[in-house]
Amino acid sequence: MALITFLLFTGFVAFYATWKLRRDRLDTRDGYFLGGRSLTGIVIAGSLLLTNISTEHLVGMNGSAYRNGAIIVAWEVTSALALVIAALYFAPRYLKMGLTTIPEFLEKRFDGLTRTLVALLLIISFVATLLPIVLYTGALNIEAIFEISQLLNVSQAEGIWITILVVGSIGAVYAIFGGLKMVAYTDTINGFGLLVAGLLVPILALLAIGDGNPFEGMGKVFRHSPEKFNVVSRESGVGAGARSAILPFEVLFTGLMINQIYFWTMHQSIIQRVLGAVNLKEAQKGLLFTGLLKILVPLVIVLPGLIGFYYFGESLYDNPDSVYPLLVKKVLPQWLTGFFVAVMMGAILTTFNSALNSAATVFSLGIFKRYIQKQASEKKLVVIGKWTSALLAVFAIGIAPFVANAPEGLYQLMQQLNGIFFVPIASVIIAGFLFPRVSAMGAKIGLLFGLLFYVTTYYLLELKLHFVHIWGIEFVLNLLVMHLVSYLSPKGDIFEMKDAGILDLRPWKYAKPFSLFLVLSTIILYLLLGNV
Repeated sequence: MALITFLLFTGFVAFYATWKLRRDRLDTRDGYFLGGRSLTGIVIAGSLLLTNISTEHLVGMNGSAYRNGAIIVAWEVTSALALVIAALYFAPRYLKMGLTTIPEFLEKRFDGLTRTLVALLLIISFVATLLPIVLYTGALNIEAIFEISQLLNVSQAEGIWITILVVGSIGAVYAIFGGLKMVAYTDTINGFGLLVAGLLVPILALLAIGDGNPFEGMGKVFRHSPEKFNVVSRESGVGAGARSAILPFEVLFTGLMINQIYFWTMHQSIIQRVLGAVNLKEAQKGLLFTGLLKILVPLVIVLPGLIGFYYFGESLYDNPDSVYPLLVKKVLPQWLTGFFVAVMMGAILTTFNSALNSAATVFSLGIFKRYIQKQASEKKLVVIGKWTSALLAVFAIGIAPFVANAPEGLYQLMQQLNGIFFVPIASVIIAGFLFPRVSAMGAKIGLLFGLLFYVTTYYLLELKLHFVHIWGIEFVLNLLVMHLVSYLSPKGDIFEMKDAGILDLRPWKYAKPFSLFLVLSTIILYLLLGNV
């Protein structure tokens, strides 16, 4: 029964997405890389949610919540604030310029070399951090629930290897042959499937704990360890213990929002859905609906970890990434596990596909067309994009098994590694929009300074600072370095943002009221759960 439900849901997703694309032209640049600029708000929201939420969240964040409590919720709810900024400030400007990639803006604002450097950093960040961790956590989850190693009569390590290979190969096929629109449609269906399946886990657990009454179950979980529900960490981000701290509260006011603003307003795999919107109104709807979902998502990626502490106590403290798979096995009936694993695989595939599609877009348009074959036709660019996706998939599959046994958990490892790439790129893009005096030379020096600063302070000198504090310091120093170099170097022409005339730029009339609602919801959540 589990296998049947798995095959039925997976088959439905593949059939629906293929049917929706039956009349689309996938041999053109916009058709393959931007879904023909035809994505609506609901599709954008579903795709953004699934591009972001994958098994590194389900496994990693629930494992962290089990061990460290609800403080990890900050990664999610503060995303709503960044999505407001994306909807009101960045989306109108991106769509006005008719961009296909974020590095394309950097060429318009600075020069071609700045675009190339950022494009290369984006591709490296996809292959070195996001793709391997997504594949590994997905394989860990599927192995724990379906026991692939026992079915195939191999060791657990071999079972995880096989699962990584199969899931990575399927994901690569989706990304290579379907382009962004295929990814977006499969994301949307899997996104709502993930919400349903993800909510079932805590609901069924609370029903079991409360003898049929989920509110009584919640009361028992809370009374068992009320301190776990506090969203304000008492950890220190400076001094002894800062490097191993999970998320001190003060980092919300230093580097955390820089990371969130980068991810939700500048990260290619996220913004590519916005760039594929049919108009500004639908882009803003998609971003703000995603903000609402991000405030609700902790019910799926934090609450199960707290329930796991009720069930397992401290027995899994040395292996927190096994908590979520074990909880799923414990509470889900057998006939539902197939559907759940199908949704899990969908979550892996969508994040994996999205990163592959984004990396292919950046390479084909930002590197191949610029340096290798300037007169390349649109069909040629699509072919190069497909080969890029295939090659990066092979690299990611090869690296994935080696990210196991991260000391503070897989999600924490991914965030630490992201600091190498995200903050330098964010500082350059923000300078491009907000500081017209920053020159192309200033941008390049700032980018390289940021990379060296983070690697030196966090990995070589091992400063007694939380890595998110280092992000904040790095961001400020990057801006100062860019301004200093720009003052000393020759100035270019002042950048003028021009309307490409591609899309309808009328905003959604409810964008500002909805944004205010999201900001107030975030503040209220912290006020309610900050003193538990």
